[in-house]
Amino acid sequence: MCLAVPGRITEIRDDRGTRMATIDFDGIRKDVCLDFVPEIEVGDYAIVHVGFAISRVDEESAMESLRLFRTMGTLEEELGVGPEAAS
Repeated sequence: MCLAVPGRITEIRDDRGTRMATIDFDGIRKDVCLDFVPEIEVGDYAIVHVGFAISRVDEESAMESLRLFRTMGTLEEELGVGPEAAS
């Protein structure tokens, strides 16, 4: 599968002219591109698909989605990491 996953932005930086962020997906951290959401800030939640933040989402919706991914046991799979990366 290849679903969009919500996460919280913990850091924003410029990487050679590209706005990048570190996003925390319920304990799993990944770097993503922010080109599609220039208004997003540290602390906001974003929906991420294949390495790109594609929209901002409210915290309540993000937490519910992450809970569902965990319940289904697919969060690590959707983020392309092994289960050991979540600890």
